[in-house]
Amino acid sequence: MVTAVAQRLASQRKEIDDTLATFTLSTTQLQEVKAKMRVELERGLKKDTHPTASVKMLPTYVYRTPDGTERGKYLALDLGGTNFRVLVVKIRTGMRNSVRMYNKIYAIPLEIMQGTGEELFDHIVQCISDFLDYMGMKNTRLPLGFTFSFPCNQTGIDKGDLVSWTKGFKATDCEGYDVVDMLREAIKRRNEFDLDIVAIVNDTVGTMMTCAYEDPKCQIGLIAGTGSNVCYMEEMKNIELVEGDEGQMCVNTEWGGFGENDNIEDIRTRYDREVDGGSLNPGKQRFEKMTSGMYLGEIVRQILIDLTKRGLLFRGRITERLKTKGIFETNDRLALLQVRSILQSLGLDSTCDDSIIVKEVCGAVSRRAAQLCGAGMAAIVDKIRENRGLDHLEITVGVDGTLYKLHPHFSTILKDTVRELAPNCKVDFILSEDGSGKGAALITAVIDKYLYAMRFSDETLRDIMARFRREMENGLGGDTNPTATVKMLPTFVRSIPDGSEKGDFIALDLGGSNFRILRVKVSHEKKQTVQMESQIYETPEDIIHGSGSRLFDHVAECLGDFMEKQKIKDKKLPVGFTFSFPYLDFLLNPAVLLTWTKRFKASGVEGMDVVKLLNKAIKKRGVNIMAVVNDTVGTMMTCGFDDQRCEVGIIIGTGTNACYMEELRHIDMVEGDEGRMCINTEWGAFGDDGTLEDIRTEFDREIDRGSLNPGKQLFEKMVSGMYMGELVRLILVKMAKEGLLFEGRITPELLTKGKFETKHVSAIEKSKEGLTKAKEILTRLGVEPSEDDCIAVQHVCAIVSFRSANLIAATLGAILTRLKDNKNSPRLRTTVGIDGSLYKMHPQYSRRLHKTVRRLVPESDVRFLLSESGSGKGAAMVTAWASRLTQYRHMTLFCFPDGDLGVKSFNMQLS
Repeated sequence: MVTAVAQRLASQRKEIDDTLATFTLSTTQLQEVKAKMRVELERGLKKDTHPTASVKMLPTYVYRTPDGTERGKYLALDLGGTNFRVLVVKIRTGMRNSVRMYNKIYAIPLEIMQGTGEELFDHIVQCISDFLDYMGMKNTRLPLGFTFSFPCNQTGIDKGDLVSWTKGFKATDCEGYDVVDMLREAIKRRNEFDLDIVAIVNDTVGTMMTCAYEDPKCQIGLIAGTGSNVCYMEEMKNIELVEGDEGQMCVNTEWGGFGENDNIEDIRTRYDREVDGGSLNPGKQRFEKMTSGMYLGEIVRQILIDLTKRGLLFRGRITERLKTKGIFETNDRLALLQVRSILQSLGLDSTCDDSIIVKEVCGAVSRRAAQLCGAGMAAIVDKIRENRGLDHLEITVGVDGTLYKLHPHFSTILKDTVRELAPNCKVDFILSEDGSGKGAALITAVIDKYLYAMRFSDETLRDIMARFRREMENGLGGDTNPTATVKMLPTFVRSIPDGSEKGDFIALDLGGSNFRILRVKVSHEKKQTVQMESQIYETPEDIIHGSGSRLFDHVAECLGDFMEKQKIKDKKLPVGFTFSFPYLDFLLNPAVLLTWTKRFKASGVEGMDVVKLLNKAIKKRGVNIMAVVNDTVGTMMTCGFDDQRCEVGIIIGTGTNACYMEELRHIDMVEGDEGRMCINTEWGAFGDDGTLEDIRTEFDREIDRGSLNPGKQLFEKMVSGMYMGELVRLILVKMAKEGLLFEGRITPELLTKGKFETKHVSAIEKSKEGLTKAKEILTRLGVEPSEDDCIAVQHVCAIVSFRSANLIAATLGAILTRLKDNKNSPRLRTTVGIDGSLYKMHPQYSRRLHKTVRRLVPESDVRFLLSESGSGKGAAMVTAWASRLTQYRHMTLFCFPDGDLGVKSFNMQLS
């Protein structure tokens, strides 16, 4: 019965995966889309092929971008969707960033969108009249620019014949007519004011010009919202529809029509065809129907109906509301966190599994849309690069549109795709101002510009995986270990718990400013059980930075206090010591500290045996250190007690590190070829040799310079909780200094190192109360944040923490692929034991990590098992095993007595 249910669920899952697989585009397919787009760009520019080209490449008669000398007062109209905007723009003389805008937004009812042309333009003029009344400017004759976001054949800067309606518009008697003349006629009919219409521009052109005012490198405009389109500055000599060979002109590509000649039929799905067939313009704007917000919600609805009909969703029940065209809006898709409530509003009684599937559907549809836009953009930037005869192009794209602004992943996927398909082009993206001052969207664009280097494509993450894999091999090699940054230290732990462990143990856990002591009782009655009692002791800053003897005396005093409270002063219990710093292991005991990390600087300890130092401090307590383990090993052993497939341990907290079970034949520092041994990677030092310089930012370097160990533990400083809050603080300080946050205010609290903690990052990223928490935290720093400031700070926190999760996923991915190769298995099934406050407490971290690992190592089934009791129980397991070893009489340990800390040879014989 259970097997039948499992088979049915597996079959249903396969059907869902097969359905969504049709929306997955390989790199090869995206390169083909790019190549086909490039062909259509060229066909649209040439006079003989223009009539049949699907990408029309319409001249705009805009010959240059702003140079900062513009001045005056202008009226602007923006018609491109269901909302229509009227603006007054005031530009001060000769100063960039000195633009003031005042605007009002007006709705265009559906009956007007699909009525007559006269009704539409009369409505527009009525809105202009209302706005001029509102501004008190009806008696002022202003120059007017008309942003008209539909395909037009322009024969001059103020002449544009509508080619065809898109985005749901269907007003009659407009196509083929000059829309500027239609607007002038409507103004005459109203006879209340006079305007000088001097230019008609597409919304992509308006976006490019707005952004070029801020960034002179901006020569491309992209709209990713209700519709989808691009313009760019083309060389005049290539535009055969316009006379003249000198200079440049902006070309409105109208790429939404791409595919109308059936050249992308291989990537269209039956759902795309259903949406197209039910649209107002079947067969037209096929690319736009696969990429724009106008249609993505409808594609999702079609998929949901199909899956429901097949019994894969909503228990096979289709509600009337789900049958209603347009009911599933793209805005709903953007609000993925509220998916359950959205489904309820559609009358759908969804399970948790249903909600997950709906999210997957939305993700597949939007990911494809972003990738297609990225492929088209790659074709354009490569064309510009080749036009200019450059090996490498640096250019900026101005962007507008709700899909780009509001969708949580669209912009990232778009940028990643452009980077992958146009590697010789460095492309920056900035958002167009929304006319309401320094809005949240513009702040977000500026942040993205600052932190662009913190966002990684999967290609970059796989490259980091490969780099770490090489460092692992260097650390395992006898010849290369001395210069390896990833030390791959043997731990002499040869197996995970097998269920036979028992006894009463003490575990000491030293790995940060808080020090924990545990009593662990492992018993065998009906089944193996573990009882633990623990107490946390603080380690003051003066002891962390004092002498080694003071540090271990403090540990001994805490141990005495604990034994007194547990009433075990007279018991001689074996002790396991979890020591969460890089050390060289000599058969579990002793352990030589290589270097302090995590702000510890106790003198006289590095290069010394920490077990000997600790035993000296606690010799009066009647206990003996049987084993010393790293916290990652303790975590792996703790989780291995519950799941014997666990063969990796990770810490993501104050510090970060990983261990895993390696084949003995690969560990040159230890003799023997049979079996396995746990390796403590000490991956925090990854990059200390410059391996990661290309992905480190100016903020990472500032963190390192101000640390206690400059040039050391560089990977740890990029990803661990010890440094994350400080990293965010440095970014906020820089943005405030440049007037992008807090109105340029910088308080003493904001300048104080350590005032912005990692726990603040976790609090700010919470989905519901995050912005409230941001306001509270920033207010305590004295900066009096606006709502926009809070949104911006939340965005900074998300980028920094996401980078950490991605980098950890890449290094873990390298370990998992090594395990897979060691086992010579086509698919890896394993468990990763994991501990640490960042992983446990951050609201998004674990999900991001798991998701990225699945992408980077697709041939694996990885269970992430949270260590509920830290590494103390694992230390007890190792101690139990070490206690058993003392019963054997024939144990020989050979190491070279020349003072070299590297273990050259071990030979252990148990009888």
